[in-house]
Amino acid sequence: MIARIEGHLESVSNGVALLRTFAQGQGGLTYEVLLPAFTSSRLTAKIGQQVQLLTFHFLESQGQGANMLPRLAGFLNTSDLGFFQLFTTCKGIGFRKALRAMTLDTGQIAAAVADRDAALLQTLPEIGKRTAETIIASLRGKVDAFVSAASYTTGGDGEPAAKPLPPGLGPMAAEAMEALLQLGENRVQATNWIDAAMSDPDDPPRDVSDLIARVYHIKSGG
Repeated sequence: MIARIEGHLESVSNGVALLRTFAQGQGGLTYEVLLPAFTSSRLTAKIGQQVQLLTFHFLESQGQGANMLPRLAGFLNTSDLGFFQLFTTCKGIGFRKALRAMTLDTGQIAAAVADRDAALLQTLPEIGKRTAETIIASLRGKVDAFVSAASYTTGGDGEPAAKPLPPGLGPMAAEAMEALLQLGENRVQATNWIDAAMSDPDDPPRDVSDLIARVYHIKSGG
């Protein structure tokens, strides 16, 4: 089982990265690594650099199942890998389909599941209404850890917060997020509003109440 791969990123194209690894005194090997759609765009800027990916090793059937080919899927962090593994437990979501569907980062997809936002899920490639409903029914209640990674908290394993915040504003943003969810707001929209409300470093919110007031001012078009 290959759990991690590090090497020189030669190219990224059509959801596939070519990663060349080097052994001392040897020429090295170039690995084909499949990527989630949103990861492809992030890695494009790193072509020609040294990168490290966590990997998931699986077998893919060819020729009506007559042959099985080994494949590697690559992920930037443990949260993305974990969500992919959970996502593929849904009926009708195979490994390749999951990679193509993940055009949004995992926190946004998880938030859509938690909020029962079937409309947002249907914007993902190959996800229709019935599949979106199946995803929500299968995963709701299982995605909290992935939602938290996108909601103003630090990630696990020392990973940075998904949304970098000015010093001291992390707890305020998290409390405001909780309040907005209790008021019935959509998590993804609330995240964007909080971002906008805290975007001026010269005039940060004074407290949670002030932050929520700014959020509703933005929501109303102010």
